[in-house]
Amino acid sequence: MRNSEYDAVVVGSGPNGLAAAIVLQQAGLSVLLLEGKKELGGGLRTAELTLPGFRHDICSAIHPLAAASPFFQTLPLAQYGLEYITPPVAAAHPFDDGTAATVVNSLADTARSLGADERAYRQLLEPIVKSWPNLAPDILAPLHVPNHPLDMARFGLSALQPATLLTKRFQTKEARGLFAGMAAHAIQPLENLTTSAIGLVLLTAAHRKGWPLPKGGSQQIADALVAHFVALGGQIETGTFIRSSAQLPSAKAVLLDITPAQLLQLAGHKLSSIYQWQLRRYRYGMGVFKVDWALDAPIPFTAEGCHQAGTVHLGGTLEEIAAGEKASAAGQHPAKPFVLLAQQSLFDDTRAPAGKHTAWAYCHVPNGSTQDMTTAIEQQVERFAPGFRERIIGRHTFNPAQMEAHNPNYVGGDINGGLLDLTQLFTRPALRASPYRTSQAGLYLCSSATPPGGGVHGMCGYHAASRALRDVFHLKPAPLY
Repeated sequence: MRNSEYDAVVVGSGPNGLAAAIVLQQAGLSVLLLEGKKELGGGLRTAELTLPGFRHDICSAIHPLAAASPFFQTLPLAQYGLEYITPPVAAAHPFDDGTAATVVNSLADTARSLGADERAYRQLLEPIVKSWPNLAPDILAPLHVPNHPLDMARFGLSALQPATLLTKRFQTKEARGLFAGMAAHAIQPLENLTTSAIGLVLLTAAHRKGWPLPKGGSQQIADALVAHFVALGGQIETGTFIRSSAQLPSAKAVLLDITPAQLLQLAGHKLSSIYQWQLRRYRYGMGVFKVDWALDAPIPFTAEGCHQAGTVHLGGTLEEIAAGEKASAAGQHPAKPFVLLAQQSLFDDTRAPAGKHTAWAYCHVPNGSTQDMTTAIEQQVERFAPGFRERIIGRHTFNPAQMEAHNPNYVGGDINGGLLDLTQLFTRPALRASPYRTSQAGLYLCSSATPPGGGVHGMCGYHAASRALRDVFHLKPAPLY
């Protein structure tokens, strides 16, 4: 490792680490990005996990928040080869009767397809979709006085509710099940406060820009971010896993794309006793069990709407999804887990050999679980797509322990960097004037364990780097809005 001094060092090359490095480099600083693995990208990686020629996204796959990210939208990522493909149906939610609720870009068309719930859906989503440019700076940020308090108040009245309560405004199984599937991205029981927030944000993203996938795989997002960082003059070293702060070169500011568990290991001795106590109380959420398939044909879903969808939510009714998520959070393994499935190769022919296909899916399981959920997941797919198993020609699985081994930030398989419930939504990882500052001057957290939390949007990195620019270098970051 180079011994020369840098203005800033960023540890970890996930989307937040890359965003932080770019913000610092844009300010004209000398920045070194360190990555423990040989490959850059964190959760933004793509590899041939099953058979040669079949390219699978290792973690994140569909990217509504990447396309909607206020920071990423300021970057010339298309110049580095990043191309988004937007399926005609953002998400489909099939039911046992062979039908499916679908979310398309048009809010009016989506609402109309929900029949008796057309008016209720429009009343819920139209104000949020319309005011999203005002809401985004307040939602995708640390806790602060809102820039648009009336818009934020209207959003909060719905977003703070448990999904099981918000769905009472719907009459049909289609609308109730559809929203339950969206809210289950919160990775916690749907009876919890704030579980409606992620559902509303994801539906809003669908009605504004759709749910795109990057051509060639999620790795393309990371590659574009890396290329831009290097073009700005940034330096990168891979294959250097940082286990102690003593390994770091001299720098005025260090930003860590890690979670509290790794921070305590890496620099716990430098932190105040109160801050250490706060970090030890930080809670991680459910883990995930993930399956990738190589297929000799598309998934034969019964419902036609599923064939046009990049994402398919498999769980049936609101009641079934809520029961499964509650059971997983309580340490159980439901026989019918809620399954999030992506079928990128239907829209991106670079993912598989000609005439072949890939599919990607996961379900939520207790944190740290080692139970094999392959059969349960495949039964859920087969339930809505009879004949699916006959099309499998290759399979690869990740349990929570293997997910954590691949990426230490996924503690116990938690891909959100920590539970995103009410008490950890804005104050993650600790209640402080700035959640990005640690108790050690010049040391910052920039991971999804800081606001606004999980998802490929880079906003945790942007806000952490902005804080460091003000604190250490007395510089103002480039405005986003």
